[in-house]
Amino acid sequence: MNSKLAIPGYTIALAVFAVDQLAKWVMLGPLTLREVRQIVLLPIFNLSYIENRGVSLGLFSASSDAGRWALVALTAAIAAGVAVWIAREKNRWDVVALGMVLGGALGNILDRARLGYVVDFLDLHFGEFRPFMVFNVADAAITIGVVLLLARSLLLRDKPAQSSGETPAPENS
Repeated sequence: MNSKLAIPGYTIALAVFAVDQLAKWVMLGPLTLREVRQIVLLPIFNLSYIENRGVSLGLFSASSDAGRWALVALTAAIAAGVAVWIAREKNRWDVVALGMVLGGALGNILDRARLGYVVDFLDLHFGEFRPFMVFNVADAAITIGVVLLLARSLLLRDKPAQSSGETPAPENS
């Protein structure tokens, strides 16, 4: 375990989790979004109350208690895997990204376990065109974390170390 890097990763996860849960509390409590259903903030951005009973993009809806707890178990297993990955990761930017993914996953797991659904409320739109489904802070953190992991993995690969300094012999064709 690389505790020097793991601690910031877990701290980021805790911060994302706390901000997500605070935002959901504000939406459901002081703003009473569940009752008013929608608050228009800008011509392209609303707060819209949605109960997401599925996973990403509302897919695989869990309409029964068994389905709900299966999703909780599946996402908890994935979160546990991410937590272990954070402990073993050696790249600080990957730890940051994984912390975002873990914190977001934990926020959505808590919603699903406590409420039976995930509270979504961020609604970006351009007229009727919605580039994203209605989402929440946890979803945004997961998405940003995954994009960072993919970008680093695809665009910023570590250069392989040369062990002996010899140049490889040309291949025979």
